[in-house]
Order: sequence, then C-alpha cells, then structure tokens
Amino acid sequence: MEGFVRGLSLPILLALFTTFLTTNIVAASDEGEQGDDVRLVVFTVASAETDGYKRFMRSMDTYNLKVEVLGMNQEWRGGDIVRYPGGGYKLNLLKVGLEKYKDEEDTIIMFSDSYDVIFTTGQEEIIKKFKAFNASIVFSAENLLWPDQSVRSEYPVIASGYPYLCSGLYIGYAPYVYKAVTYTDIEDEEDDQLHFTKLYLDKQKREEWPIKLDHLATLFQNLNGARDDVKLRFEGRNSLLHNIKFNTVPICIHGNGPSKLHLNQLGNYLVNMWSQDNGCLGCEEDRIRITDLPNDQLPNVMIAIFIIVPTPFIDEFFQKIRALQYPKNKIDLFINNQKMFHYDVAKNFTEQAKKEYRSVQSYIPADGFSEGEARMKAVEHFLGLDCQYYFNVDADVQIVQPYTLKLLIEQNRPILAPLVSRHGKLWTNFWGDLTPDGFYARSEDYLEIVKYKRLGVWNGAHISYIYLIKGDTLREHPPNFVIEGLDPDMAMCRTYREKGVFMYVDNRHDYGHLITTDYYETSHLHSDLWEIYNNRPDWEAKYIHQDYFRQLQDNHEVTQPCPDVYQFPIVTETYAKHLIEEMENYGQWSNGQSEDARLEGGYENVPTRDIHMKQINYEKHWLYFLKEFVAPVAEKVYPGYYSKAYALMNFVVRYRPDEQPTLRPHHDSSTYTINMALNHHNVDYKGGGAHFIRYNCSCIGLPVGYTLMHPGRLTHYHEGLETTWGTRYIMVSFIDP
Repeated sequence: MEGFVRGLSLPILLALFTTFLTTNIVAASDEGEQGDDVRLVVFTVASAETDGYKRFMRSMDTYNLKVEVLGMNQEWRGGDIVRYPGGGYKLNLLKVGLEKYKDEEDTIIMFSDSYDVIFTTGQEEIIKKFKAFNASIVFSAENLLWPDQSVRSEYPVIASGYPYLCSGLYIGYAPYVYKAVTYTDIEDEEDDQLHFTKLYLDKQKREEWPIKLDHLATLFQNLNGARDDVKLRFEGRNSLLHNIKFNTVPICIHGNGPSKLHLNQLGNYLVNMWSQDNGCLGCEEDRIRITDLPNDQLPNVMIAIFIIVPTPFIDEFFQKIRALQYPKNKIDLFINNQKMFHYDVAKNFTEQAKKEYRSVQSYIPADGFSEGEARMKAVEHFLGLDCQYYFNVDADVQIVQPYTLKLLIEQNRPILAPLVSRHGKLWTNFWGDLTPDGFYARSEDYLEIVKYKRLGVWNGAHISYIYLIKGDTLREHPPNFVIEGLDPDMAMCRTYREKGVFMYVDNRHDYGHLITTDYYETSHLHSDLWEIYNNRPDWEAKYIHQDYFRQLQDNHEVTQPCPDVYQFPIVTETYAKHLIEEMENYGQWSNGQSEDARLEGGYENVPTRDIHMKQINYEKHWLYFLKEFVAPVAEKVYPGYYSKAYALMNFVVRYRPDEQPTLRPHHDSSTYTINMALNHHNVDYKGGGAHFIRYNCSCIGLPVGYTLMHPGRLTHYHEGLETTWGTRYIMVSFIDP
C-alpha cells in the first residue's frame, strides 16, 4: 500500500481521499437514519376500560408510548381465560391490526396484555434491549408451563432462567410477528399461548428466524411463580422492580395468572406512583375538588349503617355520624340494627335523623335479615335513590375525622376505604394480600402502611367495615354479599376482584379506629364501663375527665384544700351517672350495720349503706383504674411513696337523711383513701362533705367527677358531715391497706 501511494500523483490522492471520506460519511448517516427510522408500535387487546386497563394506559402515557387498542367495546369471544385455555380471539384481532405493518422491516411490533401489565420505561430502552437479543421475535418466559403439560420435554434445555413461553408479552420485527400470528389458523376460543408454543418448539423456525425467550427477564417479567425473584428498589424519585435472581431490571411487568394481586401491590409504587423521597406522587392524579362547592352542588350520598354485633360505645358512634361535615340534606340514611341490645339507641337516633336527613330507611332485629341479606337490601335501596356515592359504615368504626366523606370523595377512586385499626393492634379494615384459598395474608408493605410509615392511597386485596363506592361503579358492578362459605365482606371483595375493580385504602389522615367487640359484656345497664381493657382510648374519652391529665404535668400544682388532702378531677359526669345507675340497678344496698357478711371477718367497725364493686363484678376493672389513674397522682403529691394501687374495700356509699345522713369520726384502713363525688351538691343533695378533725378543715361541695385523696391512718382522723336533703353518692377506696 505504501508503495502504491508513493506512485500516485497529488490530484489522484486528493480524489481518492475525498471519495473515502464521502463514502464513510454516507455510511454513518445511513446507519443513523436506519436506527432513527426504526419505530415501535405497541398493540393490546381490551374490551372494556377496566381499572387495570386505565393503569396500563397511564404507564403508556407516562413514557410517551403509543398503543393501538384492539377489540374495545366489543364482545369478548376468547373464552374464560381466567380458568381455562383460550385467547385465540386476541390473535384474530391482531391479524387485522398487523395488516398495514406486515411488510415494514424497520417496524418493531410489541404485543402486551393490558388489564394486568405495567410498562416502566419508554421506547428507546425497549428497542435497545430488544436488539440486544439479535432475534426476530422475543417472547416473555415464565416458570410455569401452560396449557399443555405434555410438551415439557420438547423445550430446549437452558442453563439458567425461566424456561417456558408466555404469550402475554412479546416483541419482534413486523414481518415476523405477522408470520408468527398467522402461521396457522386459530379459533377465537383456542389458546393463543399454545399457538405460539408450537411455533417456538419448531426447531427449524426457532433457529432460522430466530425466535428467543426472555429467560432472564431482561425485557419482560411474568410474576406468576416468581414472587420471590423480584423486589422493589427505591432510588430517589424512582421506584424500580429488580429481578434479584438474575440481576435484571425488566421493563414490562405482567401479573399473569393468579399474580394479579402482586401486580396491584407493585403498581402502588411503579411508574411514579410512590417514592421514598416524594411519597405518594400519584395521590393527586384525577383528584376532584369539592371543598369549596356550595352545599347545593355537592353530590348526594347514601350512608349505610350496620349494627351486626353488640358493640361498645354505640352512642359515640352515632354522635360521630351526626358530626360528619357534610350537609344532611344531601345524605340518605339506611340503618340496619340486628341486635336488640341496641334497639333503644338505634331507635332514638333514627327518630332524630328523620328530622335532619334527606331520607331515612331503617330495619330492626325483628325484620330477620342475615348480615348478607341486609347488605344486599342496602344496595337495592341505593339503586332506587338519586345518589352518587354509597358510604358503608359499620358500628365497629369510630370516625374521628369530621371531613371523612369529603376527603374520600375528592380522591375519586372507584372504591376507597379510610384506614382504621384497633388500638395498639395490627387488626385493620385492609388486607394487603390473600392466601391461595382467599383468606388474609400480609403483604410485604402491610406493616409500613398500617403503622403510617408509608403514606398514600394503596390498591389492596380486601377492605371492610368502612368504605366509599362510586355510584357509577356500584350500578355497573353491584356487589354480591351472599356467597356460600364466605363472610359478606369477603364475598363483596371477591366479587370486585373478579370484576377487575380496584379497591383502595387511604392512610394519609387519621380517620378513626375500630372498636374491639370481642368479649363485650352485655349483661349490664351500662356495659361500656367494663371496656377499660378492650377499648381503653374510647373508655378514656368517655369516662376520664378532660382535665385529669393536666394534674400529672410537672408545672401543675394539684389543689390542696386541707393539709395533705388533695382534690382533682378524674372522671366525667357520664361515668359518675353510669356508676350510680349501675348501683341502683343492682339495688342490694347494705343495711348500715356493723355485721357484714360481705367482709372476711363479717364485721365493719364504721359501717355505711353501700354496695361493693365486687358485687357488680367490677372490682377487677376498678383496681386497674386505681393503678392507671389514681396511683400516678398519689406518687406525685406524696413524693417518695410508690403505690401498689391495691384495695380490699371499694364501694359506693349512699347518704340520705332518712337512712344514714352522717358518718362518725374514724381512721381508714388504708395508706391513703380516695373519696369521689358522684352527684351534684345543692342540686341532688344538700349538706354532706368530709371534715378532717385534726386540722379543723372541711371539704364540702366537691364537683361531680372530682376526688379527694388523703392519708388514711394516724394523721387524718375524719368524719362524714350530715346530708340534710336529697341523696348523696360517693365512691370510696381504701388503697394500700
């Protein structure tokens, strides 16, 4: 070459160099144009715009992918592919759709199912990954063989990866995709996956075309049988799906077969739905604003109330329903009470509601509906109303967010439940996942959601107790609450899962909580008094004085009306009233004599007319009350003393002028004593009070719910002053005897 160049003249060299340069520029230009001219066309088949379809289209829009939808608003003729082989109808639709592309060698065709697929990137990455296969067509792969098990041995042996073809996702050059779809005729109800499986198992075609499977999930991730292979990965604003088995990041996620719930969970994060840096990015999408609308423009809502089991704090439940910040003339009520125990409370609410709400329909225990039948009756009633939303609230729910209805409506989801849970427990109205037989299973993110560590709106497997359903959703897909072998809530959720209707839960607000109804004692006049263990926060809200906890603050000085005698609020007037009524309902007051068979020794030195807590089966609960609410104050006002908060003598005393108006001077058999006022001085009685003789100091007219606390022995010799009119009730405990 060197000699050849030396022998050429300068003009010839310049001409050759120009020709070489031009040729290379054109070649580079042609190569670039060829890459730029390659286009991606995505096809899918869908007969209706389901929630899954909308999610699929959102992912396409996010990454600017154009998709041709086949079969929309047409009858599905591909058989029951959820339970049986089928889907040939998809290929027959695709044949028609591919006609205009079948000769375009630079067109890449991608087919994807829609109801159960999410795309996580755009065209450039898709084409890049596809070209790396050096194949004419690439099908997704999976662990499970479907539908013909007999062909297992015909599959090529691979060193690693998913071995079997899945027809839910595939990509290839247009002429080859067309040939793959049309290489043989297929009936609408025949199986599309078997159609492609036979093509792939044809060794000659597989090698000549060539046809490949995405064994390592480089492009496609089928979730069925691969749950443990994938893990969400959070990178700033992005949430990715990482195949940890093969160290790949697939771009199309397919919830094939029974893995649709898993896809729903992943869909809560992927495609800019949620990230660790920014939280719920998708929560504001499609949101509507009704907060500033005039009342007459707000949508009508039917609230369906169900009392299925005896339920604590039912009065408070109805109070919170009434307190919802939504115009009552826009609300229709449906009330089903199945328990006589709540008959009076439900009746009173219903009668008052008829004066306030747009309409009220109520059913009582005598109507004899089962729970499932009652819920079906509510749906039937809704369908006859002009309402845009159906709001189910079971009596187990205590709503503390007065704007709950507006917040749920604004989120604009087909079905949305506010997250509620039992106090201190992981029991909620939301299931993140299901077992194969349809019962509760914990999703990977369940704890983060129910502990409010991840805030958002979450697509889940099951909701219950309280939820909002759009009227359009309910009319198009009426729920079925009566399925043999299933509880009504499980029946409803299975109905919606099978229909592809997404059910969401919102944990971005403190909406309220669930009441624990287990072990509720209904044999009492005021059974809520006994709920100090099972539903303590509700018990405190109802029965502990609003100023009690201020007594425990370091900067607060507890009132001291007499030396070492302290006075402070501890219970509400409701507690005092209920305790009196429980005692009078029991009715077996002692006779005020020293002989007392209730005591171990049979003798009381300073007797009163009283009823012991033990007699109404309340002593255990009362001792717990002493430990939790009395002892902390005692330890504050008597520094250095640590109370065991134990008492043998706990009783309600009744003073009357014609029974026992006074109590003679005495010491108490206690380290310290509490004396709690249960009714109103100068209203329910006159006179009365405690006089501490050593200090010549009296405490008279203690407010209802307040208690006196004083030493019992040695220093605080005291007497009960005369009750001159009415009836005075006090609660007494001799603590740490």
